[in-house]
Amino acid sequence: MSNPQQLRYSKEHEWLSVAEDGVATVGITEHAANALGDVVFVQLPEAGDTLAAGETCGELESTKSVSDLYSPVTGEVTEVNEDVVQDPSLVNSAPFEGGWLFKVRFSEEPADLLSADEYTAFSAG
Repeated sequence: MSNPQQLRYSKEHEWLSVAEDGVATVGITEHAANALGDVVFVQLPEAGDTLAAGETCGELESTKSVSDLYSPVTGEVTEVNEDVVQDPSLVNSAPFEGGWLFKVRFSEEPADLLSADEYTAFSAG
């Protein structure tokens, strides 16, 4: 499993991709998707919702369990991936591409996000 180097990762297994306009794309890692099993339902925040870093903002339901979704940053949701709502299996098949969950406008990246190498070490043990 290879975690893309350009992303930042939370210890709750979310990834964050930052664009130059201050809007980040958020998803769950391949490690988390594999641990969950086949995702069959997603509950995501709505556009306009204000999120706080580290707080629950949704839910992922799989054939194995239900898992809370945490926001890696504080900010306002600008977009939700409706493709994932319609086809939750995208979380498993393309966690870093089409399986992204939502976009959020934020002002400051938390200091506790991990690099790809740090996350790989963290998730391995």
